[in-house]
Amino acid sequence: MQDNQGRILVVDDHVEMTRLLADRLADAGYTVDVASSYGEAMAQLKANKPDAVLTDLRMEGQDGFDVLEAVHVVDPELPVLIMTAFGAIETAIAAIKRGAYHYVTKPFQLDEVLVYLTRAVAERSLRAENRTLRRIADLRVGLGAMIGRSSSMAALYDLVERVAKSDFPTLIRGESGAGKELVARTLHYLGPRRDRAFVAVNCTALPAALLESELFGHVRGAFTGASVPRRGLFVEADGGTLFLDEIGDMPKELQAKLLRVLEDGEVRAVGADGPRRVDVRILAATHQDLDAHVQSGAFRADLFYRLNVVPIQVPPLRERLDDFPDLIALFFKRVAGEGRVRSLSPRAMEAITSYHWPGNVRELENLIKRLAVVTSSDVIELEDLVKHAPGITEAPPPLRRTKLVPLRQVEDEYIAWVLDQCAGNKTKAAEVLGIDVSTLYRRDRSK
Repeated sequence: MQDNQGRILVVDDHVEMTRLLADRLADAGYTVDVASSYGEAMAQLKANKPDAVLTDLRMEGQDGFDVLEAVHVVDPELPVLIMTAFGAIETAIAAIKRGAYHYVTKPFQLDEVLVYLTRAVAERSLRAENRTLRRIADLRVGLGAMIGRSSSMAALYDLVERVAKSDFPTLIRGESGAGKELVARTLHYLGPRRDRAFVAVNCTALPAALLESELFGHVRGAFTGASVPRRGLFVEADGGTLFLDEIGDMPKELQAKLLRVLEDGEVRAVGADGPRRVDVRILAATHQDLDAHVQSGAFRADLFYRLNVVPIQVPPLRERLDDFPDLIALFFKRVAGEGRVRSLSPRAMEAITSYHWPGNVRELENLIKRLAVVTSSDVIELEDLVKHAPGITEAPPPLRRTKLVPLRQVEDEYIAWVLDQCAGNKTKAAEVLGIDVSTLYRRDRSK
């Protein structure tokens, strides 16, 4: 018996043929699933995710063409080999035109079938590896949209590259729009699980009952409407990575179940009699202050410590001033087909870098998309920017001084400008200024 070479699904309504093929392929090192009908083939396809399909062309009911079509709906790149009688060569050629990988004519030599299957599986594996390598290269060059040369990004690159090699739970923290999911995907694709699934779920998007079923799955009849069983995202991510976005919004009752998975490596579907083992790396992200949530009792302390084994902080855009030119150039390139927009004038760039960017990189990208559509010139001027980007104004007065003034006056003008940028929100303004909010109230009282 050779090492496992891949998984093959054999579809044929002749039991003797399927048994013969299964035995020969198993001897060659393949894991083999068999089906004697179209319905069984579809069930096996969904349950086991083969690397290639070998199907007879002529079967009772739905035939090999139906299998071929259905397989390519599920996975357009999954190779399908057609078995056909010697007198049906024209039909086999038609199958090739419809997307079959190859065909073999009956009676055939088993070694011939093995050669074609081995080649098909190898080519599929090579395509997947090439996609992974391209993805890794893209991510390594600049973490996708989170490109930049600032010191904070350099530190993030270094940390992500080291953390990716581990298998520990990781908590990614940062403001909304800063790129937390991008960091999670990079950790997966730079790590040892890169060839397995990356599954993401937003803990805010679903109510508690649906989120439990989504994560852990359910058996048929577990609750009203559960007419078919569901594997759940933990099982889908088995061998790979599960990304729990906005973990701070996970209901308290589900936090206990998640903790048990982290401790025991087992999940129990809703309504199931027993647990199922899974091998999943957990990545979680939040924009909330989980330390405060732990103190208030809204988030379990034991789960927090389990998730926070390797913390990563994603810097907000306002702390990455050196990255604006590269980010803007990237976003202009992405929308090149939407208009003639190519660059920002110096005054427009100055205004952009002076804005506090509460929506971070996502907000900047959306702004560039908007400008590409509504602006016709090659260069965006400050007037265009202010018109189409509410909240962005000309650079603050202290940066445009033409004479020397007392420091207190510069501070007052700048604080007033930041407050205006933050729509009068003193808490947000204090965060931008890097001071305690009480300082702003004291300055108001002293005037």
